[in-house]
Amino acid sequence: MAVTDIKAAEERIKYLSDTLKYHNKKYYIEDAPEIEDFEYDALLRELEDLENEYPQFKKEDSPTQTVGGAALKLFAEVTHTVKMESLQDVFSFEELKAFCDKIDISRTEFSVEPKIDGLSVSLEYKDGLFFRGSTRGDGTVGEDVTANLLQIKSIPKAIKFDGELEVRGEVYMPRESFERLVERQETLGEKPAKNPRNAAAGSLRQKNSKITAERGLDIFIFNIQRITGKSFKTHIETLDFIKSLGFHTLPTYKKCKNAEEAVAEVERISLSRGNLPYDIDGAVIKVNELAYREELGSTSKFPKWAVAFKYPPEEKETVLKSIEINVGRTGALTPTAEFDPIILAGTTVSRATLHNEDFIKQKGICIGDTIVVRKAGDIIPEVLTVKSHPENAVPFEMPNICPSCGSPVTRENGEAVLRCTNADCPAQLLRHLIHFTSRDAMDIEGLGPAVLEQLLNAGLITNIGDIYSLDYERVRQLYRTGEKSAENLKNAISKSKENDVSRLIYAFGIRHIGSKAAALAAEHFGDIDAVLNAEKEDFAAIDGFGEIMAESAYEFFSLPETSALINRLKAAGLNMRSLKEVKDNRFAGLTFVLTGTLPTYTRNEAAAIIESFGGKTSSSVSKKTSYVLAGEEAGSKLDKANKLGIAVINEEEFNNMVK
Repeated sequence: MAVTDIKAAEERIKYLSDTLKYHNKKYYIEDAPEIEDFEYDALLRELEDLENEYPQFKKEDSPTQTVGGAALKLFAEVTHTVKMESLQDVFSFEELKAFCDKIDISRTEFSVEPKIDGLSVSLEYKDGLFFRGSTRGDGTVGEDVTANLLQIKSIPKAIKFDGELEVRGEVYMPRESFERLVERQETLGEKPAKNPRNAAAGSLRQKNSKITAERGLDIFIFNIQRITGKSFKTHIETLDFIKSLGFHTLPTYKKCKNAEEAVAEVERISLSRGNLPYDIDGAVIKVNELAYREELGSTSKFPKWAVAFKYPPEEKETVLKSIEINVGRTGALTPTAEFDPIILAGTTVSRATLHNEDFIKQKGICIGDTIVVRKAGDIIPEVLTVKSHPENAVPFEMPNICPSCGSPVTRENGEAVLRCTNADCPAQLLRHLIHFTSRDAMDIEGLGPAVLEQLLNAGLITNIGDIYSLDYERVRQLYRTGEKSAENLKNAISKSKENDVSRLIYAFGIRHIGSKAAALAAEHFGDIDAVLNAEKEDFAAIDGFGEIMAESAYEFFSLPETSALINRLKAAGLNMRSLKEVKDNRFAGLTFVLTGTLPTYTRNEAAAIIESFGGKTSSSVSKKTSYVLAGEEAGSKLDKANKLGIAVINEEEFNNMVK
């Protein structure tokens, strides 16, 4: 963007600074980037250019001067003993050569290595034992993720070194692990991870280390941050030493004598990208001599002795042959582009999501078009744009009936997707079953997608309730699994009956209600009966629930078929209560409404007491209300309680109930 006057420059600098700070937080802290790296880099470059031209508007906290952002307080904070610096990015060989020309090549060589696209961490060892691991955060303060790092098999728990050692590495998700994760998420009807970097970051910052262990993370160590009792002359020597201790180091790191050799190695690494089992987004060029590094020093943001060469995303043209419609667990119809096969990032690609009807219309996509495709993060194929429309290109229209069951489809206000209106749609049913039995839901081992599809096709399962009344003899005969396998399946199903009711709520697959929301609902209401009897306002009163979530939950639990299913599951012996410990359940099944000003308690304090005894609170009076706890200046809620004949108590009576 061209800026022609001082006022416009000041406004543009402020806009770019605010925008980049926002995206820094999304990337470094929340692990949920909203723009591609090259888009971010373009904004940062523009800000750097403007600040150089108008230095009077440059702030100390400018994104050009800082790294990342403050760590989220989901984990304990760790202050790094050595700052975890970021690297200056370069995007052309001219810029790379300019960096190399600043280095006195008579004093050093260059070390060139792949730039792993992952999450930077620090590992600390004392007397040979791993005792702490942390994320980079803002470079000065990160988060303690030791428990999760212990789940990465390639991190040695003990090493043959008696002093203190701190190393830096990049946690990443191998492509194979990422593809398994995405396949599982899509099967469950969940939003798939955008790329391996996001998936690795999210997996490492799980509160439940078991989830981290399941994600198949790995790590490459690329630097010694701090060491006692030992010294080195070159960076390559440190890498060799790290490798001798049993750490996974970068598979290639090459010593280059001059700029020409460094450029050649950067090009060679680029050509190898598609054949690697993990993502790289560039190459790192470093001064090899450590003493010379100390002399060069750092800016406020970057070391002067290294740069990162960023590779552009690979794009290719192909011809769109058809658009296939898939039906998800919630009935969402998702269009998928099918095109002439192309090779991207080393793999053959012939399909890519088109997201929804709006996406197709905005891009002007027609069957027969020449389209431009790339792999986001070198993994997920995506359609970027239409290159050309031939005369015989055929416009695409989303169907008005479900391709699976033929029922009408609808598009709700504010949504971009079309949905099948048939709750018994076969495509939805299979995905409902897969979700219900999944690890994060009822966790029934042995009832994976393939087995469920076979049971469905054989008529042994026609709905969720059938899982708990399976004919195991027929199962054994159908799959020739033998007595032991049938017994294992029976035991797994039986074990799932003991789950906390929060898992059951999540397993129902209610739109907008994920596992965290299900846990909040279970904790708030205590048992499934209270959930069934709840009004929309009761759901809205749950801390963490928004209006859309409350509406969705209320609609689901108000359905007669939901009550029928829950009654069937009750009869099968499933636990219907929250297993979160309460000191006393005397208020179990009771609903209180608080109104007016109480003499000694705040409303939150009174509500906490009620919930600690297994009760729940609601913001509105209904025929399902058990008690109204009224203080001074009680208003319409008291009037409504009197009209409905609901018991009204004061604070003294309430205190007698909780003695």
